[in-house]
Amino acid sequence: MTKNRQIHLVETPKGKLGEEHFRLVEAEAPAAKDGEILVRTQIISLDAANRAWMQGATYRSAVEAGQVMAGGAVAEVVESKAAGFAPGDLVFADTGWQDYAAIPARAAQKVARVEPLSNLISIYGVAGLTAYFGLLNVGQPKAGETVVVSAAAGAVGSIVGQIAKIKGCRVIGIAGGAEKCAWLKGELGFDEAVDYKAAPVFKALKAAAPEGIDVFFDNTGGDIFEACLFQMKLRGRIVCCGAVSQYDGAPSPHGPRGVPGLIVVKRLRVEGFIVNDFDAEREAALAELRAWVRDGKLKVQEDVIEGLENLPRALIGLLAGENRGKRMVRVV
Repeated sequence: MTKNRQIHLVETPKGKLGEEHFRLVEAEAPAAKDGEILVRTQIISLDAANRAWMQGATYRSAVEAGQVMAGGAVAEVVESKAAGFAPGDLVFADTGWQDYAAIPARAAQKVARVEPLSNLISIYGVAGLTAYFGLLNVGQPKAGETVVVSAAAGAVGSIVGQIAKIKGCRVIGIAGGAEKCAWLKGELGFDEAVDYKAAPVFKALKAAAPEGIDVFFDNTGGDIFEACLFQMKLRGRIVCCGAVSQYDGAPSPHGPRGVPGLIVVKRLRVEGFIVNDFDAEREAALAELRAWVRDGKLKVQEDVIEGLENLPRALIGLLAGENRGKRMVRVV
C-alpha cells in the first residue's frame, strides 16, 4: 500500500493551541472515484484562520476532533477520474494536512507551475490575492491617503502595505517587535511602523498619523482595532480581513466601545470580505501582481518550514507571531 501520513486534530482546544492537540498517524492513500482527482500535497499553507476553524463554522465548516486537520495546499495530480485534469497538473485545494487526498475536481483550482513553487502559496496565492482585493476593492485607497495595516509583517499585511505604497499612499504598519518594524521601513518601504509591544498603540498612532487614518486594513481585531477606530477620518474605510487576536486562547472581554455612534458621526464604512468574493477578477489581479514583482515594486517574503510532521509547531508559532511574511510547510 502507499503510505499516507496524516495529522489529526485529536482535541478541540479550550485555551491556547498546543502540540498535544494533534497526532501524526499513518493510513492508506485513498483512490480517486468518479469525478475526483487524487493529489499529492507539495506545500501546505498556514494561516491564522486554521485556528478559527477549530472554534466553529465560519465561511467553511468547523474542524472537529478526530478529523484530518484542514488546510489549503498546492498539490500535484497523481490520478484523475475527472475531465480537465491529468497526472502532473498542479492544483490548489483544501487537501488537509496529509500526503495524499482524493478530492472532487470541482473543489480544485488548477494553477500554472512557477518557480519557486512556494510563490503559489504566497504572492500568487491566497495571501497575495487577499491583500490585493481587500485593499483595492474594499478599502479603495486614493493617492495621498494614509493607510494603516495591522499584523503588517505577516503574510497579508506585508503585501497590503507595499501595494498601498505602489498606489501612492502614506503607509503605517503595526507589528510586534523592533526588528519587524525596522524591516517594514527599511526593506518594504513603509513610511512608519508602530511596535504594539513597546508602547500604547493609540498614542504611537497619534504621533505617526496626526491627521488621522483614511483606510485601516485590520488583521487582528481587539485592542488594535479599537485604537485605530477612534482615529479614523471622516468617511474612512475599515477593511476587516481577520481577527488573529481573538483566535487563540480566551476571548477578549470586550469589543470596541462607542462603535455605533462613531460610525454614524464619521460616516465610516466597515466591511468584511473573503478572497473568494472576487474569483471573477482573479486572473486580472494575478497579472498585476506578477508585473509588480517583475518590476521590483513588490518584494516577496516567505517563511518555509520543511516536513509535514512540523505543521502543528509551525501553526502554533504563526499564532505567536514568529513568522515574517507568508509561512508554509513544504511536504516533499
